[in-house]
Amino acid sequence: MASRLLYVMDPMCSWCWGFAPVAEALAEQAAGAGVATELVVGGLRRDRQPVDDAARARYLGYWQAVNAATGQHFDYQLGLPDGMVYDTEPACRALVAARRVDDGAAWGLLREIQTAFYTRGADVSRASVLVQLAERAGIKRAAFAEAFDSPAVYQATLDEFGWVQDLGIAGFPTLLAERDGQLALLTNGYQPLERLAPLLGRWLERAAHV
Repeated sequence: MASRLLYVMDPMCSWCWGFAPVAEALAEQAAGAGVATELVVGGLRRDRQPVDDAARARYLGYWQAVNAATGQHFDYQLGLPDGMVYDTEPACRALVAARRVDDGAAWGLLREIQTAFYTRGADVSRASVLVQLAERAGIKRAAFAEAFDSPAVYQATLDEFGWVQDLGIAGFPTLLAERDGQLALLTNGYQPLERLAPLLGRWLERAAHV
């Protein structure tokens, strides 16, 4: 079995937004050694009620902590628009749908979803918004919409959530390295690139000699 990295995340997880530049740099590092990085959606939150003032203040507090630790930009004024239901399943399903339509476009769509949510105040729990973002990422609108609405993609998303839960992963971002069916944990939670790049480098070196 070929080696690969598994980036377990949620596009509406603020720490994953903080980790985005690190994840992309590590994926490039791995690609240079011939190892692909695959996105795995974890399903962070399944709220059913609109975000109220108390919840908004709590979430913005998380965003401020991520900004302080990572330097990633957030728009605190536009973020978490009125009436938004913080259900991350649709955004996760969008990435699964993107993989079905054009596997190479999933990373681009992730970037579009995160940027729209955290810096432009877009409600990325809405299907209409996700279709627009998929189009911006270069995915054909009709093909994406059909995949997004299909029962198979919805079930595949739930199955992915279940796989992550079965592994005991309770926090994102998480980065796993897989070789011959064996998983190694590179990080559970945010760590800077200067700490993770040498760790990944050692794993890639060992993988090359197996």
